Amino acid sequence: MNRNRNLYLLCTIAFLQGLVFYGPVATLFRQNRGLSLNNIFILETIFIVLMFIFEVPWGYIGDRIGYKNTLIVSFFLFFLSKIIFYNAHSFNIFLLESIIVAISISGISGCDSALIYTSIDGEDSDKAFSYYSASSTSGFLVASFMNSFIVKYSLDLTAFLTIIPYGIAFILSFFLVDIHQHRNEEKIGLIDSFKSLKHNKIIFIFIISIALISESTHALCIFLNQPIYLRSGIDIRYFGILTAIMQISCLLSAKAYKLNQKVETKNLYTILILMIIGANILLIYIRNWLLVIAMIFIIEGAFAITQPLSNTIQNESIDTFNRATILSVYAMIGNIIGGLSNLVIGRASDVSLEKAIGVCGALNILGLVLILLFFLKRKR
Repeated sequence: MNRNRNLYLLCTIAFLQGLVFYGPVATLFRQNRGLSLNNIFILETIFIVLMFIFEVPWGYIGDRIGYKNTLIVSFFLFFLSKIIFYNAHSFNIFLLESIIVAISISGISGCDSALIYTSIDGEDSDKAFSYYSASSTSGFLVASFMNSFIVKYSLDLTAFLTIIPYGIAFILSFFLVDIHQHRNEEKIGLIDSFKSLKHNKIIFIFIISIALISESTHALCIFLNQPIYLRSGIDIRYFGILTAIMQISCLLSAKAYKLNQKVETKNLYTILILMIIGANILLIYIRNWLLVIAMIFIIEGAFAITQPLSNTIQNESIDTFNRATILSVYAMIGNIIGGLSNLVIGRASDVSLEKAIGVCGALNILGLVLILLFFLKRKR
């Protein structure tokens, strides 16, 4: 009963938190409230740094007070951040919102996947994580379509309506159930948790590779996609619809477990990353709007399929009961790599859009090399 209950609840919560109605116009909303693009990038940098700082402490706390309690606190902070975001009219208030979001997501990170994994005893984890990922995507898909209608009334309304599903998600978190094994097994100390990682060093190769690919695809599909659209002649009015279309590609993550059943994990990763690299390189040169949309669609979809598989590989690498702590260490490493990658991409974007896209391609190629190295060493 607990197995299905936790999975269904977390999928519902993920769907609700995907209902970010201001998502397609987030940059415009912030600019309308007085922020410059430079202010927005400064806040993003601060957010990444804070995620790095809070990841491991939150994971350690989660292993001590329970995944449920950690998620309740984190979901409340997430809810609170949306209220602050709606009322923000200055850099300092947006900074406060970024700080609270960083604390919240750091708490959720690791605890959500750890609770899912322990709830199902590791069985069909690919399938469970696929549904979890697809739930969030489905929520954002719905929000993106609705944004086209809501934004006609006001930008402020998109932020206000986002508060409601986050409040409901917080309430639902009280119905989660901590797994008996997690509550009663003796935990090892924080220092011992780090020491236990020495026995599985090759997982770091995987963490770094996924972080490189994650940051490059994030840059392409979140930050660089808009200037790429404009370069190909797409009017800004269609950005909301395009965001919704891209979320449809992300729904492919729900089928990740089926693909993994038919294709060996290593081969599946190789195919998906090669698709990302190919589309990435083409984006440097193509100007046709239809091809541009198709390439970004491929990148979004291919990366979405890797996410549930990555969650499973990370959870399978852990053989201690401090699961959330170790997952937070993994996330912390990913944040470091992501932050450094973001700086390189940002510097390249000062030169030209094409240069930034090229750097993303180089990061993806490096990620592929490391993925292949990981599977080679794991096989041995």
